[in-house]
Amino acid sequence: MKISTVSRHLREGTRNVVRNGWMTFASISSIAISLFILGIFVLITLNVNDIAGQIEKQVEINVYLEVNTSQEQINTLKSQIQAIPEVKTIKFVSKEEGLVYLRQKLGESGKALLDGFEGENNPLNDAFTIEVDDPRNVAAVADQITALNMGKDPKPIYKVNYGKGTVEALFKVTQIVRWVGFGIVILLSFTAVFLIANTIKITILARRKEISIMKMVGATNSFIRWPFFIEGALLGFIGSVIPAALILGGYWKLLNTSSLNLNLLMIELTPFGKIAPTMTVLLLGIGMVIGIWGSLISVRKFLRV
Repeated sequence: MKISTVSRHLREGTRNVVRNGWMTFASISSIAISLFILGIFVLITLNVNDIAGQIEKQVEINVYLEVNTSQEQINTLKSQIQAIPEVKTIKFVSKEEGLVYLRQKLGESGKALLDGFEGENNPLNDAFTIEVDDPRNVAAVADQITALNMGKDPKPIYKVNYGKGTVEALFKVTQIVRWVGFGIVILLSFTAVFLIANTIKITILARRKEISIMKMVGATNSFIRWPFFIEGALLGFIGSVIPAALILGGYWKLLNTSSLNLNLLMIELTPFGKIAPTMTVLLLGIGMVIGIWGSLISVRKFLRV
């Protein structure tokens, strides 16, 4: 294709966007509104997935040791636990460290409540805190650690705790949340495609005479199609930039001014730097593809003159 022809198509496509005032406005508005709703749900879904992942990563195994467990038994047990393939990290927490952590967690009220429990009066047990490679392996690893008590006298392990029952329920809930979010986004995507494509079709229908005349005077299909291709791309681009800017601007403000302290729940919203590229590429990509697709599908009908 000659440069002059490409230049002509670009000018014509851009001119059509400006010339068709209200129909252009209708197309851009349809794209912007549809993608805004879709973008909000995508944003929520990304954050829900991220938060679910954070919660899953907080799942750990606490192995409480018997009071009179010797240092030799502790070292042996630590080596045996480290040998389990799914174990990622293991940390020994003495009862003194446990008491300090408990006081910090309870705050001012904890200081008074735990006063006098130092030294020999410390009621806590020494423990191991264990993180596994995949949160879903927690139950299996806990069973393997419990089995290490068998055949030993005295037994080094007092109790293995990982929130049995609660953890399994948590994984089921997070999985359901992920699938529901994914399903909603897919449903909204199809709805957005349908609404936008039909709006663009109406735009093209209003210009069917123009297409028919060009066809009758000898214009080739590709010559007729290219300006509409460019016009659809421009409509999709403009219509997707608006919701992308609104959503990302609002999310930036939320992250920087929100009074909701999620740190208390040990979770945080997905960082802006992680959200922005995904949302920008997704919305601009969907907008331009739908704009081009809607224009070309609609024009095709009138090329059979």
